[in-house]
Amino acid sequence: MNRIVLTLFLLFALMSFGQDKSKEKIKALKVAFLTEQLELTSKEAQEFWPVYNEYEEKRHELRKKQWVEIRSKLKELNGISEAESQKLLKAYMDIEEEEEKLDNAFLREVSKVISAKKTLILMRSEEDFKRQLIKQYRHNKGGR
Repeated sequence: MNRIVLTLFLLFALMSFGQDKSKEKIKALKVAFLTEQLELTSKEAQEFWPVYNEYEEKRHELRKKQWVEIRSKLKELNGISEAESQKLLKAYMDIEEEEEKLDNAFLREVSKVISAKKTLILMRSEEDFKRQLIKQYRHNKGGR
């Protein structure tokens, strides 16, 4: 429990130093947080991190694709036709489907590397990390 408090303290401290290289800092903190939460053995860690990093990279690419193909165009909805809207909607649903397939494949793969219980702990820990990150962001922005 003390390690969790220390990890979260480090997260908050690093986030208060500004936005430069914040993605790298957040990623490093996330790795530390997940490592602690999962209590990985050295063998598990050797197998887990490559699988997890590949998943995160593919997930990032899907989000980037979604932004480029869809979300960036949502600001100009008044100027597009119904046919273009249908194409955007289909593209959005296709990307969502890809994301679901990616998530399912990751869960199948990672549960071969770590136990089912640790896989569930991973899912919970990722949500906990996001919540703490959002909470700290809101705190730094004046509570909004």
